[in-house]
Amino acid sequence: MPATHIALLRGVNVGGRRKVSMAALRTIVEALGHQQVSTYVQSGNVVFTSEGDEPALASQLEQAVLDHFGFEVSVFVRAERDWAVVAVQHPFAADEDDHAKLHVLFLATQPDRNAVDRLDPARFAPDRFVLNGHELYVHYPNGAGRSKLTLDAVERALDTAATGRNWRTVVKLLELARAID
Repeated sequence: MPATHIALLRGVNVGGRRKVSMAALRTIVEALGHQQVSTYVQSGNVVFTSEGDEPALASQLEQAVLDHFGFEVSVFVRAERDWAVVAVQHPFAADEDDHAKLHVLFLATQPDRNAVDRLDPARFAPDRFVLNGHELYVHYPNGAGRSKLTLDAVERALDTAATGRNWRTVVKLLELARAID
């Protein structure tokens, strides 16, 4: 029985680099045999149904992007059931009315304890974050653009690939995934 999945492509359509048309992305995902494919905004968010597991789907999509567009991109795939958990437990949501200041960084692997210790909260104040499994929940009170807590800083400290989405996008992708069911 196919399950609904959400895939996130890291760093596409940013600053005119690594351009990926969402129409082409939908076509590629459908050509891989996935069904009920939809995309959301231009930042590489795809919702689809498939029988594959998340690591295999991520590898398959990474290869398909490389084959079609000619560049490597990290892809993060979560099952709808896991996304639903992420979408209700942002620890800073009750403190912040502006959801543009709330983000979730999706990690390729769960960091070990030593890696987490390298992500010193004092270094990134006033930004706050909480790690829960493969997700880092972040509150950027002054906006993400002014933060020292960048994707590169997180990836270096935690020794894993990451991509981020704002809270509005996280919630919208869950709505799209649930609409498939």
